[in-house]
Amino acid sequence: DDHQEEAPEQVKLFGMWASPYVLKVRWALSIKGVEYEYVEEDLRNKSHDLLEHNHVHKKVPVLLYRGIPVAESDVIVEFVDEAWSHRGGRILPDDPHERAMARFWVRFVHDKVSAQLWRTEDKRLHVA
Repeated sequence: DDHQEEAPEQVKLFGMWASPYVLKVRWALSIKGVEYEYVEEDLRNKSHDLLEHNHVHKKVPVLLYRGIPVAESDVIVEFVDEAWSHRGGRILPDDPHERAMARFWVRFVHDKVSAQLWRTEDKRLHVA
């Protein structure tokens, strides 16, 4: 497996400190022990690199792996789990029912908790 000798500069994460989606990706990278460069994005003034690497949605997180972008937090977490499968255990359980329950709770947090946090943040950003 050619993933075993990763150099830190081969993995880059574009994110924003307050994003729960970015945090989820950072946790996945940490669980797998992946070294990476972190690039903080200003979502009011998105960088050329972010727009180039996620031209469809134009949002964080984006993981750049060997120059190839992977976007969307759930997709990135699954990618990290598979690309570094030789490091530690699986991020999601092997048992299909346990994996389904883990996905349920992730979506619940996204839909209920994160949505409320972002609505609050959006209101603060527009009050100027």
